[in-house]
Amino acid sequence: MEKFAFMIHPLDVSDVARKYGIAKHLPRRMVARLVRLLPPVKASTITGIRSPYGEAEGWFVGCPLTTEQMLSLPVDYVLKKIIHTGKLAEKLGAKILGLGAMTSVVGDAGVTVAKNLNLAVTTGNSYTVATALEATRQAAALMNIDIQKARVAVIGATGSIGGVCARILARDANYLTLVARNVEKLELLAAKIRYETGLVSEITSDYKRAVKNADVIVTVTSSADSIIEPEDLKTGAVVCDVARPRDVSKRVAEMRDDVLVIEGGVVEVPGDVNFNLNFGYPPGIALACMAETMILALERRFENFTLGRELELDKVGEIERLAKKHGFKLAGLRSFEKLISKSKIEDIRKKAQQKKKLAAHA
Repeated sequence: MEKFAFMIHPLDVSDVARKYGIAKHLPRRMVARLVRLLPPVKASTITGIRSPYGEAEGWFVGCPLTTEQMLSLPVDYVLKKIIHTGKLAEKLGAKILGLGAMTSVVGDAGVTVAKNLNLAVTTGNSYTVATALEATRQAAALMNIDIQKARVAVIGATGSIGGVCARILARDANYLTLVARNVEKLELLAAKIRYETGLVSEITSDYKRAVKNADVIVTVTSSADSIIEPEDLKTGAVVCDVARPRDVSKRVAEMRDDVLVIEGGVVEVPGDVNFNLNFGYPPGIALACMAETMILALERRFENFTLGRELELDKVGEIERLAKKHGFKLAGLRSFEKLISKSKIEDIRKKAQQKKKLAAHA
């Protein structure tokens, strides 16, 4: 039985109440201060992962910092907290540790954490890319969007996930916009894409304008708050939201019945898996970053697989092949944690068509 661990943390102070009920009755600021005093915790035991080639079990280990704290506190302080949580995974017997949510973003994206632990570390970003792009292509096809002819935008393109998503999408798209705050980094990425594919990408730091013009959007920023609102999106657009916390506001689901928002990187885990923790998905469903850790454990690949800001295209393909070998697969198309049926997508497509016709005749 191969052993692994996956690191989680409260996205918001309200999540603290799931573990510590008393937090419901305290002011948010007080809870935020108290969280920093907590030790790392074993959040749950994960059992029942089985593939034709082996079995694995592991643990969710909790790093006691919220998303906002990970972004605002000194990097060295946050890294120490993450490493301390990693030491708990070592004590539990894990041979590989996956870094979840903001723990995979802070500092140098896992490199320093790996150097300070005696077990393998991965961010899970390679499999996140593979599943996000698979879901995006499926969703675009169901909305009758030809990616080759569509206007495609990658928001957060200079991040580790966004950069590789852009480089892979550039193989198919003829109109690609790269969006991030750092224009110099965008220029470097655009140059790399032009060298690899011949495609000349547009670059901008104005994500509102990019979103408004795009037919297909992959968004993967490290923002603590949602950045895409109902009024931002073009009729008929497909948005793959890979970010955690989400980049797309829940108001989009409530107010826009003519756009399709899907979640990137949600997969079915083989076996009779029990996470013993409610993180918002049905039984047996995990985020791809979690799944990458499980896949590597099943494969007995106890190595630092995905680390740092520069992801390797070859590793995206490799982890995709290993996932299929062990029986991991995309968990359909999901929108705001719920499975979205093909009939629902067809309704969205028809409403988008109707609104486009009305706009054309206005």
